[in-house]
Amino acid sequence: MPKSNFFIRKSSNKSDSKKRKKSKFEKAPKKKVKIHDEEISSDSDSSGHDTGYPEEVSSEEETEQEKKLRLAKKYLAQIEEEEKEKNDLDDTREAISRRLKEEALEEAGRLQVKKAHEYANVTPEVLAVLRGHKLSTTAVVVSSSEKFIYSASKDHNLIKWSIEEQKKVKVINGKKMNEDSGPTNSTLALALSDDDKFLASGCRNKMIYIWNAETLELIKTFKGHKDAVIGLVFLRKSHQLVSASLDRSLKLWNLDDMGYVDTLFGHQDVVTGIDCFFGETVLTGGGRDNTARIWKIFEESQLIFQGQGASIDCVCVSSKDSFVSGGDDGSLSLWGTQKKKPLSSIPEAHGIDEESETPNWIVSLTALQNTDLVATGSKDGFIRLWRRDDDSRSLVLISKIPVNGFVNSLKFSLSGKYLIAGIGQEHRLGRWWKVKEAKNSIVIFSWKKKS
Repeated sequence: MPKSNFFIRKSSNKSDSKKRKKSKFEKAPKKKVKIHDEEISSDSDSSGHDTGYPEEVSSEEETEQEKKLRLAKKYLAQIEEEEKEKNDLDDTREAISRRLKEEALEEAGRLQVKKAHEYANVTPEVLAVLRGHKLSTTAVVVSSSEKFIYSASKDHNLIKWSIEEQKKVKVINGKKMNEDSGPTNSTLALALSDDDKFLASGCRNKMIYIWNAETLELIKTFKGHKDAVIGLVFLRKSHQLVSASLDRSLKLWNLDDMGYVDTLFGHQDVVTGIDCFFGETVLTGGGRDNTARIWKIFEESQLIFQGQGASIDCVCVSSKDSFVSGGDDGSLSLWGTQKKKPLSSIPEAHGIDEESETPNWIVSLTALQNTDLVATGSKDGFIRLWRRDDDSRSLVLISKIPVNGFVNSLKFSLSGKYLIAGIGQEHRLGRWWKVKEAKNSIVIFSWKKKS
């Protein structure tokens, strides 16, 4: 069926009018506010590549074309130097060509590399167990430089950690803050911009806080949601932030102007999971409305995918045309963006809870960018790694990593060298169970590259 038949415009609410099941979370407000949208281009240098350095000041005589040529030559020279260190002289030209092709595909969101086989049945090293939160860890993110981790917890604190030194860099104590200056309740979501410039945190007090990621100084407080903010994501290679809330809405914020842009409605239950594709497209999970949705943010349209279980609690993008979802019925599903129903589902993907005799919830999901590798977390004592098999259109279990407690958040570092797990005694959103023997911590798993 053509894609256009699936998309529902913002102005049409008929398809969402049927009665929804009662949520296990709080009810959402009924009022909504519509603000016109505007597309704001992201910061990037004119060469199309983020060099990681401040833009050089060109002379008055330098034309735009000359500037592009200069930056391109500088970038090629940088790549050549890096590849010479890794390859023989005869292989350097081929390596440069391959790298440029990969970067072009990545820029278009079409790069796919098979990496899952490198993680199959390989036990990672526990590089560090970082303990600084007194209550359950709720969210973790890792910097693009792979030097720092940021973590949040039910104890109201934010912590910046050094991976190399395995210690705290800075702590934000939320209990010493007021509502405008910092998190006065549990922080439930974190997001870091691709350039490691901005850290965003979403709080149960309905606020979003924007921090300088280097210094952890507060830059801005966003107000607007009418319930807890439990999901945040930056659009790729931009400073456009999308927030998800228990009030059933998504909100778009522009951090270049530090302003509000728009509100999007559609989910009939709380928005429990969020991720993004390349471009201006966002993926969400809607809890007990049992749908996943793909939003074309600036077109204000949404593509609706109907789940097969009771709830869709977490989602992650796996490739340009596939994503993964997990629910509180324990099912793990692989989806294609061209089909309304899952391509395949694995029931009880994390086993059965012995006490309640019910499936363990899928609590967290993440995927290694541009690859076929997916990781899932629950409370069954294992992080599970999966390979996305495009031939069979299914997920194949390739490894189990022992860990004790609720795996409330999972993030791969950009290269896949690290997997960061936020562990808690309780589920990040509630107190339905408690794993007393678990330690509230951040665990860094590391893989050594095969020679």
